[in-house]
This record gives sequence, structure tokens and C-alpha cells, in this order.
Amino acid sequence: MTHEGFKLRILFVDDDSALRETSGLILKSFGYDVRTAEDGFQALVELRSVLPDLIVSDLRMPNMSGFELLSIVRKRFPHIPVIAISGEFFGQGTTAPLADAFLMKGQYRPEQMAAKIVELIEESPLRPHVPKPDKAPVWVPVNGKGYFVLTCPACLRSFSEPRTELADAASEAECPACMTKVRYILDVHSCGHN
Repeated sequence: MTHEGFKLRILFVDDDSALRETSGLILKSFGYDVRTAEDGFQALVELRSVLPDLIVSDLRMPNMSGFELLSIVRKRFPHIPVIAISGEFFGQGTTAPLADAFLMKGQYRPEQMAAKIVELIEESPLRPHVPKPDKAPVWVPVNGKGYFVLTCPACLRSFSEPRTELADAASEAECPACMTKVRYILDVHSCGHN
């Protein structure tokens, strides 16, 4: 896909080499200039050489996770749209502090990702400013582990919280990075993946 005469650049970040290669080829077939990285550290190296028009990143990766990478991207490059993908977590409620969109691995078709990319690119760089939500995004492990992950709307760091009884009411946790009191709702009806 081109925009004003040049190919749009996508950075695809995932530690699964087969998925990286396949996704890179699929995105190239849609007309994008694609760079790939195997973790957050390599993605930061790519960002130093060429800024992409959009980033697609896995959340669970060794060395530097997608949570860490996306918090850096949001702080340093807030104009770059981001799609988070995961097979281990699913985004519950708003994911805006870290990502503009979320796709569950193995549950989306290439055409769906391409359509989401077009949608986000068309909104960028004049995307509406998304105000900080009053409740933190909740990332729930698909495998039913005894924790879930919150993203602090203040400092954008993600941290785990022990899994307690699910409740539709707002709960509160303290961000270990900035000590902000973080409000969240762990929705009983959205947690059927466990």
C-alpha cells in the first residue's frame, strides 16, 4: 500500500520466527514495506534506523516484552499507531494506553489485519487524542494462570496482579513503578477464555 507515492512501512515484532516470516510475506503481498524484529530490543534498533508508519507487536516475548516495548513507543512515538497481538493474553476493555487495536493470535485472518492497518493509517497522524482512561486496561492470561496484567494509565508500565475472585465492580491496585492508584474492572463476562 502506498501513501502519497511511497510504500507504507510496517514493523512486525514477534519472537516466533515462522510467524514473523509468514506475516512479513503476507504484509508485503498487501504492498507494505515490512521490517521485522524478534523482541523489543531489536524493535528499538529498527526504530532508530527507520520509523515505521505502524507497529504490530506480540505481547509475550523474551528479553523485552511487548508490554515494555509498547510503553516506550507510546511515550517516545505517540503518533505511531500500534496493533497488539497475543495468543497468551486477551485485551479486556480499552487497550488505548498501549495499543490502538488488539488481535488474538490464531483468531484473525490476514485480511482482517490488513483492514485494521488501513483503518489506523487513515486516522494517523491526525488520530484523535485519546484521553487517559479512568480505568486501567486489563490483560487476562488465556491459560488461566493465577494473575492478570494491568497497564498503568499514568506511566504506561504493565504489572501483574494476583488473580482474586472476579467482580464487575471497580477494584484498585498500586502501580509498582510510579505508585499511582490504578482502578480496573475485571469483567466476569469477558473472562470465558480461562
